[in-house]
Amino acid sequence: MELETVAKALKELGHPTRLSIYKSVVKAGYQGIAVGGLQEKLDIPGSTLSHHISSLASAGLISQRREGRTLYCVAEFECLDGVIGFLKDECCVDESC
Repeated sequence: MELETVAKALKELGHPTRLSIYKSVVKAGYQGIAVGGLQEKLDIPGSTLSHHISSLASAGLISQRREGRTLYCVAEFECLDGVIGFLKDECCVDESC
């Protein structure tokens, strides 16, 4: 994963509200969570929630899926794995044995 991509993902996750949203989306698993459910669960105004979801989506951390009138947020687990892998890949490589 590219440095710039990881930096953007970490920047977006660095905001407490976005991190709370992302944790809820990740907890929901592959089915995702309805935006209305997120709003109710986290008690966030709709316009604020929409702004934060947009930021997470632009970083590739979540995607959205529409089913009828319901919009779901789904974690992009490959991106999450990429960010974690980027941070772990070179763990201790400069340490002498």
